[in-house]
Amino acid sequence: MTFRSIIRQLLFLFFLLLSLPYAGMTQTQNHLATSCNRFQSYLVAPVSINRVNENHYFIDFGKDAFGTLLLSASLKPSDTIIVHLGEKTINPTTIDRDPGGTIRYQKVKLSGLPQKTNYTILLKPDQRNTSSRAVVLPDSFGTVMPFRYCELENLTIPMDEIAVRQKVYTYHFNDTASAFTSSDTILNQVWELCKYSIKATSFAGVYIDGDRERIPYEADAYINQLSHYSVDNEYSMARKTIEYLMEYPTWPTEWQLHMALMIYQDYMYTGNMELIRNYYEPLKHKTLMALAGDDGLITTFSPLHNGELMANLGFADTTQRLKDIVDWPPAQKDTNWKLATREGERDGFVFRPVNTVVNSFYYQNMKIMALFAGLMNRPEEVRDFRLRAEQTKESINKKLYNRAGGYYTDGIGTGHGSVHANMLPLAFDIVPDAYKKGVADYIKTRGMACSVYGAQYLMEALYRAGEADYALELMTATHDRSWYNMIKVGSTISLEAWDMKYKSNADWNHAWGAAPANIIPRGLWGIQPETPGFGLVSIKPQMGSLKNSSIVMPTIRGEIQCEYRRVNNRLQQYVIKLPEGMAGAFYMDLAAQDLLMLNGETMSLTSGSFAISPGNSTIEIRR
Repeated sequence: MTFRSIIRQLLFLFFLLLSLPYAGMTQTQNHLATSCNRFQSYLVAPVSINRVNENHYFIDFGKDAFGTLLLSASLKPSDTIIVHLGEKTINPTTIDRDPGGTIRYQKVKLSGLPQKTNYTILLKPDQRNTSSRAVVLPDSFGTVMPFRYCELENLTIPMDEIAVRQKVYTYHFNDTASAFTSSDTILNQVWELCKYSIKATSFAGVYIDGDRERIPYEADAYINQLSHYSVDNEYSMARKTIEYLMEYPTWPTEWQLHMALMIYQDYMYTGNMELIRNYYEPLKHKTLMALAGDDGLITTFSPLHNGELMANLGFADTTQRLKDIVDWPPAQKDTNWKLATREGERDGFVFRPVNTVVNSFYYQNMKIMALFAGLMNRPEEVRDFRLRAEQTKESINKKLYNRAGGYYTDGIGTGHGSVHANMLPLAFDIVPDAYKKGVADYIKTRGMACSVYGAQYLMEALYRAGEADYALELMTATHDRSWYNMIKVGSTISLEAWDMKYKSNADWNHAWGAAPANIIPRGLWGIQPETPGFGLVSIKPQMGSLKNSSIVMPTIRGEIQCEYRRVNNRLQQYVIKLPEGMAGAFYMDLAAQDLLMLNGETMSLTSGSFAISPGNSTIEIRR
């Protein structure tokens, strides 16, 4: 064994020791009731090292990740090494030193080095994401930043005598808990991008809005939660985030209305009632039911939108007021940004005191609270919440639906109908059956006229309406308002916006842009809990034009494994494997002449579904 190979093995052992996981909680979360899972750190070797010129090398670690850089080399105190770290390049061997927006780059000069062989790069903290509002990381992390690329300049020793590693921090994550593939290569890449985004952005221990602020926001967290549940059976991070947000709310009206949605999903995916018991009373305030008028529609123009309400919502500053957001960023006239679309990501939404977006969320809150009231054994409150939900739904359809145009308007007093004012009623099942096709057709005329956040509800609306082909078209699109565009521009984590031109201060590490991580299993494959804790799972696949697909989806009861194959135009096959302790309801829209077989036996779909048992089930559809 040569001296160089011995050194390399020693370096490997050293890096291995450094990669052992750290168990702990962020300082701002020590008061939370939910117990913490383990943080983990690991080392990533370069996927490529290229010589730029003498003593200057460009290193690619393959994926963007939050962490720092480790060097192991025999350097001299007189050496001065310049380290560049960044997320974006301008050519194959140069990191973009001025990447724009909140895309990260940092230059570190190593000089006056101590006489040792192992160096951890000490990064400069960012003033904004280490402010008093930001989530504080464990002390052992030091300062971290997202980066994929590294340049080393002024090296005085050969590159093959240096071991360089990306030290990555994440929350505990099981890479093998989920999988997806299909006949569409773009869809496969989008899935991988979004799954990795959930892992990479978990480093803070709660769901945050990316690296610019590192602050939890309710709507961001909801998409993150659904996506996390779809790629790993890890639930503590979502619960911690819910607890955090109950104490530290944020300003958008609709964000408050996401809290009931988050607690509902925690209950459905785990069967655990703890959050419902803990927050049932304060959650009533989060529904904003205090702002409802006689017609059951809420408005932030209500005189009851006051300091008392803000205190009940958990705001320390009771002079603050909620603001309807609809989507983000807003129109160009409301910002100092130069945006590619002058109306921002709101599809020209016309703000009115009573609007369709806010009230669609409110209706969903009333439905959820009726369920929670039943679980809390409060029958009178069950009736009250149900009546409120029915009244709100009736008023939306009476006052906000444009019969002549076949679409929902943005609010009372305008004839404009944005994609947002239509996708949310459809996603939350407000739209009567007689209107659904017209509303879905109207939505399809708007295109991807919403942000990466709004896309969550657009995709939910399309799958609820049975528009599988159009939903697949949007998920596999390659224009600049698509998930593939995030890959095309060079990111390995979902972006905060479709492209930098749509949000000039956007970042390259924002999990609210990773909706396909949950839309593929929950929409395309239609796998969702039908009873709390997945005692019964519903499976309603909508494969569109896909020729084949397979998925592994984690649940609290074990993995669900599914395969699909379209043999020809007349025969489709599904193989579903459910874990022990889980039953299934398989849904499929069939024509009158179609024949459906389960494990070789002809089945009837008179109720719209049929039962499948734990273990393997083979389903054939013959047309």
